[in-house]
Amino acid sequence: MIRTTIAALAWTLAFSAGAAEETYSIDPAHSQPQYEVRHLGLTLQRGAFTKVSGKITLDRVARTGTVNVLIDPASVRSSEPRLDDVLKGPSYFNVASSPTLTFRSSSVRFDGDRVVEVVGDFTMLGVTRPVTLKVDNFACIENPLSRKPMCGADATTTIKRSDWGMTRGIPLAPADEVRISIPVEAYRE
Repeated sequence: MIRTTIAALAWTLAFSAGAAEETYSIDPAHSQPQYEVRHLGLTLQRGAFTKVSGKITLDRVARTGTVNVLIDPASVRSSEPRLDDVLKGPSYFNVASSPTLTFRSSSVRFDGDRVVEVVGDFTMLGVTRPVTLKVDNFACIENPLSRKPMCGADATTTIKRSDWGMTRGIPLAPADEVRISIPVEAYRE
């Protein structure tokens, strides 16, 4: 019991002490950006991207950080395979000429040692625009299975897809406003 307590205390001190900036790699198995958009003014249609990668740096003592994320738009998944093909085509994500979606942070805002907001540039279809991600449920733990330090959070934002030149079907099929939610888990390198 004492040995376990001492080991846990040592790990906590090493993990949270002012060790400066730490780098985390996004775990694609537990980080799948999702979208929801209203269809015909009636229902919310949902989908996700299954291929994501990126790095996060955090210094929770200095309250600084960076977030860099790459999403493969060819990995878009809805509930209908034929719709997936349409979404990958030239009227929407145009994966043939725009093979990545990127987010690069310009600032990370903390409340204490917790991240609460990330501001940055989102690039889609060759157009870069600023977005603000609201961050909830930020926490860092030791994964009880792998014993590796990790952090996780839920980030959300709402965009108008027309701001990136994606205008087909507006205003109803699908709507212009798209809510994006990004559950993220990342392991310390």
